[in-house]
Amino acid sequence: MNDLLSLTDDELVRLYVDGNNNAFDALIDKYKGKLFSYVYHIVKDAELANDIFQETFIKAIATIKSGRYTAYGKFAAWITRIAHNLIIDYYRQEKAENLQSCDTEDYDLLNNKELCDETIEDGMIRNQIHADIRRLIKALPKSQQDVLLLRYYKDMSFKEIADLTNVSINTALGRMRYAILNLRKMVEENGIVLTM
Repeated sequence: MNDLLSLTDDELVRLYVDGNNNAFDALIDKYKGKLFSYVYHIVKDAELANDIFQETFIKAIATIKSGRYTAYGKFAAWITRIAHNLIIDYYRQEKAENLQSCDTEDYDLLNNKELCDETIEDGMIRNQIHADIRRLIKALPKSQQDVLLLRYYKDMSFKEIADLTNVSINTALGRMRYAILNLRKMVEENGIVLTM
């Protein structure tokens, strides 16, 4: 790993594309402090900053693996721009969720489903959705099941998952990405509806 630290960012990216996962770990180590500080400085919330930080590297991995990353010696600026765009996306989504107006005549506060207690039918649908999700997760390869369950049900960070499963952060991120892609594929192929 020490010999990787002497390489340029572009050389590390090329090594990663060629299958050397330690090269991407070196990139993460090189920029994690600066990138996390940048995100935290803007969002002022450690948990949110951690989520955006991790999503940044998931997007970076996906872009590099798909061959869409072009190396110009600007990896730091590129990864920071990904994080910045994710921050903007987060605030846009927050704003959109908080802009629900009650001024229109079409909005009936007394008959709003979100404000009512759950009906028996809603409970049955929710239970079916949960059963479908459990069945889909069991159909994943064991390594993908583990990272998905640890992330969403145990609320562990990718660093914690990597340490627990004795793999690199990059491998944990990749397994999560493939787990989500495989779940989406199974949902589409089987015509499963996971919303109420």
